[in-house]
Amino acid sequence: MKFLKKLIKILVVFFGLLIAMLYITETDYLLKAVRTIYMRGQTTAYLEDYRHFDNQNIEVSNNPQAWPNHKAYNSVTETERLSKANKDWGSIAYVIIKNDSVWFENYYDGFNEDSKSNSFSMAKSYVSGLMGKAIMQGHIKSLDQPVCDFLPAFCDGTAAKMKVGDLSSMASGTNWDEAYYSPLSITTRAYFDDDLAKVMNGLKVVNEPGTAYKYASGDTQMLAMVIEKATGKPLYEYFEESFWKPLGSENETLWQVDSKDHDLVKAYCCIASNAKDFARFGKLYKDHGKWNGKQILDSAFIAKSVVPRFPESPEYGYGWWLKKHLGKDFFMMRGHLGQYVFVQPEDNVIIVRLGHQKSPDNLDAKPFTDDISLYIEEGYKMLEK
Repeated sequence: MKFLKKLIKILVVFFGLLIAMLYITETDYLLKAVRTIYMRGQTTAYLEDYRHFDNQNIEVSNNPQAWPNHKAYNSVTETERLSKANKDWGSIAYVIIKNDSVWFENYYDGFNEDSKSNSFSMAKSYVSGLMGKAIMQGHIKSLDQPVCDFLPAFCDGTAAKMKVGDLSSMASGTNWDEAYYSPLSITTRAYFDDDLAKVMNGLKVVNEPGTAYKYASGDTQMLAMVIEKATGKPLYEYFEESFWKPLGSENETLWQVDSKDHDLVKAYCCIASNAKDFARFGKLYKDHGKWNGKQILDSAFIAKSVVPRFPESPEYGYGWWLKKHLGKDFFMMRGHLGQYVFVQPEDNVIIVRLGHQKSPDNLDAKPFTDDISLYIEEGYKMLEK
């Protein structure tokens, strides 16, 4: 009994010192990581983790617009290869939209057409679009306006050369480390820290901004801070009034914030919605910024967004991934674990896939995992039947 009491005292002291050390070293965000991810049997962020974070609600308009069903709606079954991929990689939604009508849809693992799931980095495309909206409305002068005009932490030395467009095209030159599975990386800290602005303002510019592409979620987070400063509105409110309501979304959505106290959205990720509402943003870009005859977003900005900024990095434009496949040019929204909205304007096709994981390829040597090609190829095989 005495031994047990002594052991308990030792453990209490140990964990007390550990927690104190985490706060002293400003790594106390790890406590939240353990509580929300690891203690739930996960090793990384997952589709329904939004339930365990603070969120802001994004409302729909009074007249949501349902996608019409195509005359050939669900007349074709999944190919064998697609069905296997959906099973092996834990798809929860696979939707094909042809000529602005739902041509095929299927849902899995207990999810349905209205189920929310985390978009992860698909949110980056929305934030880039909000930048375009802010330029269109005159809140931001142009892609070339200095970030320093909005964020004083980036006004010294090389940082002063950083432009707003550099943030959207992943060319900030900061020391951001895009490491999802390292508990001490800035990416992990940004996901769990309750003061995201403080994290961002601590970044250093180590390379010449605007000269080369380097994927960095921090660029999108900084861009969100720029947009908030430019518009004078929380990003979730600007998003609701600029896109979610005007595009006729059918379901309210959630956007994670760092905390109720600071109320800054995790702009590089974390919009929780469903496949068909995500697809609306692909349609907006496919239709050059028009929705029901109204110019929601500038067409010239969209045209610039879906071509490479840097010839040596043909896979990325301004907030959108770019891929040539099947002799066609696709642009896409893309998120952690395999969240995708593929858009092929000439064929008037949008394909959405959401799920628990992507194919286990090594991305060190290539920009795209193999599942991306598969979801496109099998969707086109179904369309050709």
